[in-house]
Amino acid sequence: MKTNNAMLIMAIGCLFLLSCEPSSTDNNEETEELLENNEQFANEHTARLSLDYEGIYVGTLPCADCEGIETTLEIGPSYSYVKKMVYLGTDNDSIDEASGTFRWNDEGNTITLVGVDAPNQYFVGENVLFHLDMDGNRISGDLADNYSLRKIMNN
Repeated sequence: MKTNNAMLIMAIGCLFLLSCEPSSTDNNEETEELLENNEQFANEHTARLSLDYEGIYVGTLPCADCEGIETTLEIGPSYSYVKKMVYLGTDNDSIDEASGTFRWNDEGNTITLVGVDAPNQYFVGENVLFHLDMDGNRISGDLADNYSLRKIMNN
């Protein structure tokens, strides 16, 4: 009799465990939901949405026929900008200034200054803007580090 009771208890326990285990369909639905949430989460964490990008950025960009281009770029509210450039080591001490609006790319990581001739794109990083080449690509090579503007002040 004890053997029958033990077997009956084991059988009930197995049935209980099997009824608690989610089906593979449930697992697939949960996995798909997690993947969708992860994609949505990844899309929400762009420079545009996650970084405090407004502020004043400065740096000296390389120049082919001068000592460098001292650049100040103020990124303001309502997608506004003011860009000032001084060509160092030239006879002309004037400041080239442009202002207007900028727009974000679809990925939310690069801004384009509207109304300025190319190269007019900057990849937005944490407290830094990386000046991009004519095609909108990061500049590589020995001088790559020199194509960045560092944030010195928040707006």
